[in-house]
Amino acid sequence: MDAEDPAPPGLRERKKQRTRLALSWAAIRLSVERGYANVRVEDIADEVGVSARTFSNYFASKGEAIAARQLDRARLIADELRARPASEPLWTAIRNAARARIALDRPTDGQATPDDQWIAGVRLMLTEPALQAEMFRISAAAHDALAAAVADRVGVDPEDLYPQLVAGSVGAAMQAAMRRWLRADPPGPFAPLLDDAIGRLPAGLPPP
Repeated sequence: MDAEDPAPPGLRERKKQRTRLALSWAAIRLSVERGYANVRVEDIADEVGVSARTFSNYFASKGEAIAARQLDRARLIADELRARPASEPLWTAIRNAARARIALDRPTDGQATPDDQWIAGVRLMLTEPALQAEMFRISAAAHDALAAAVADRVGVDPEDLYPQLVAGSVGAAMQAAMRRWLRADPPGPFAPLLDDAIGRLPAGLPPP
């Protein structure tokens, strides 16, 4: 049986989701334009038209606001994986879930080709020690989200070795695709790179 779609969020919850997403993208955009060290929480809040106090309701720091995109992507992929038809093989479902939910290159559809300035800004952000620490913390939560979705699909405990290995492999594929994307010359879209990276995994990790 295919997974049932969850009930849609209410108006208030959708508004909160939009505000959270807008703050995250504003933090990324301003850091790209000005440099990470030159962006304050107040600047991010002003960009979205909310108060710094409202920002604090969503994120503890500008680093968390930026890193949140990684966790959001993992959760979206995990949710999409749960919604994929039960008839799909696991790795096909994972690949299709990633295709459906990736929105990384710019705050658009994940297919746009970023310009040199954008990639240079992302590279600069990822050299910031405070942001690196936040990305590491977020990576653990992203791993857990995907492992839980894999466990649900194959009918095992999330702490079993298999879903942990699958989640770790997909995370490694995402990191490898990210490194390739950041170093590409000329720059290109991220989604096809991730699709290729995930597509290479099934031969080494067949379902139990």
